[in-house]
Amino acid sequence: MRRSSRFLWFTAVEALILGLFAVHGAVQSRASLPALGRQRQVVSRLQLTDLALFTEARYTRHPSQADVSSAFQEHPLSLEHFPTGSLVPASLAGPGGNRAGP
Repeated sequence: MRRSSRFLWFTAVEALILGLFAVHGAVQSRASLPALGRQRQVVSRLQLTDLALFTEARYTRHPSQADVSSAFQEHPLSLEHFPTGSLVPASLAGPGGNRAGP
């Protein structure tokens, strides 16, 4: 098999996987619509604004809204000022969150 044929097969398989991801996302979003509607009702009834996990520092209140260097106000090697910074796992930042490390 030529290298170009391998490349085309690889590209076709990757495109198929990407298409399956898109289908999975569409199915999951349709399945979560009822729960999302209930959550919207609760938020509007209770007049909630945003999730606040801790009250100490702005980068621990809502980890997905944190700056990359907000925990290190003075310089990158400074110590953590607030104890909740060590309690909030980087995985809470979620997709697009800046606190998630490499």
